[in-house]
Amino acid sequence: QVQLVESGGGLVQAGGSLRLSCAASGRTFSNNAMGWFRQAPGKEREFVAAADWSGGSIYYADSVKGRFAISRDNAKNTVYLQMNSLKPEDTAVYYCAAVSYSRWASMKPSGYDYWGQGTQVTVSS
Repeated sequence: QVQLVESGGGLVQAGGSLRLSCAASGRTFSNNAMGWFRQAPGKEREFVAAADWSGGSIYYADSVKGRFAISRDNAKNTVYLQMNSLKPEDTAVYYCAAVSYSRWASMKPSGYDYWGQGTQVTVSS
């Protein structure tokens, strides 16, 4: 059974940093795109960042460019999201996602086949 398990969320003050991790099990995603999405209360799930199978092509939402960085360690079947200069508007549940058969990343939730359970990130002002 495929599982994506996020960790690293928490409460942080504005301007602080957090590093999210997403460990995959049940199959390897070394040849597949992976990404991060987030969902704030009352809002739709939105794209944050994604990386193709090698990490050579990376995409970010405009709202996080220059502050967040996605990376992956295919040997560990893990993807990371380094979040710096956090703002209160970054508060959300953050979800890791993986594509089943494609190497190339999508910025749409519908482009992903597997999802983690989410980890809460709360940024206080």
